[in-house]
Amino acid sequence: MTSNWFQSTNARIAGAFAMALLLQIVGTLLIPGYSAPFAIRALLVIASLLAVASIGQTLVVIIGGIDLSIPFVIGFANVVAAQLYGQGWNFALVCGLVGILAIVIGAFNGLISRGLNIHPLIVTLGIGMVVQGAVLLWTGGFPSGSAPEAVSSFVSIGGSVGPLPVPLLVPCLVVLTALIVLLLARTPYGRRLYAVGSNPEAAPLALIDPLRMWIVTYAASAFFAAVAGVLLLGFTGSAYGDVGQPYLFQTIAAVVVGGAALVGGRGSYLGTTAGVLVLTEINTLLIGLGFRPSTVQAALGLVILLLVSLYGRERHVRTTI
Repeated sequence: MTSNWFQSTNARIAGAFAMALLLQIVGTLLIPGYSAPFAIRALLVIASLLAVASIGQTLVVIIGGIDLSIPFVIGFANVVAAQLYGQGWNFALVCGLVGILAIVIGAFNGLISRGLNIHPLIVTLGIGMVVQGAVLLWTGGFPSGSAPEAVSSFVSIGGSVGPLPVPLLVPCLVVLTALIVLLLARTPYGRRLYAVGSNPEAAPLALIDPLRMWIVTYAASAFFAAVAGVLLLGFTGSAYGDVGQPYLFQTIAAVVVGGAALVGGRGSYLGTTAGVLVLTEINTLLIGLGFRPSTVQAALGLVILLLVSLYGRERHVRTTI
């Protein structure tokens, strides 16, 4: 049964990549310039930003949780980084502070969810709204500031890296993806993550502390959400507290389309990147076909609902092995 489980997961990952390729072909046939170099660069940058935001969601879904605070942490990092840099702070110091605060927020999510046995959907949504409220109080609802030129260049659609016609963000994401895949497949943390997600009651018998794993995993989720928030600051050029809202369900959908099970114990970041490409292709295709932004948002929501309903209804992995 275990081999069948891995085969189905790999088949779904391959299917997601095939779906992304099919959508690209359809867009090329229907929309002039859909596969032009600039359009491809734009698609890769947008997909990379979503992929960074989806790292943490992948980890928490594997462990059997869910993180609805991701969009709020993205907005928090976006606004705080812009405000402090605008006040003359060194940007490296700003990033360090934002990263530490995000880790604290994430660790608190994991501590409350697992320690008090409260469903993480409720905990992460509640803590996320508290974070958003704190940012609004601090800025008075009118955030200001910007990103340094180095960050803007890092994510700029028109940027390039040597002979590569893409900004530095894209090759960095490729390297980061390889590292996360190795982390999940080859390290004690990865093995413990799947073990806790597969059977949290049996994990202590293998000398695994579920509470510690939840705290570390949710801390990592918030950290990568903060990274996405800072990158989005460079991408948009200005602070915006709701910049992370589109990522609320897109990160979940990307993880599920990529082969993860919402009940935990199954998933991979390679699959998530495939899901990210699918969602980005759908969004780009709808925009290219001339749909208005409100219609695109509604259509994308329906697509996400359909995909999650198809792929998210999984039996727990411990019932299949």
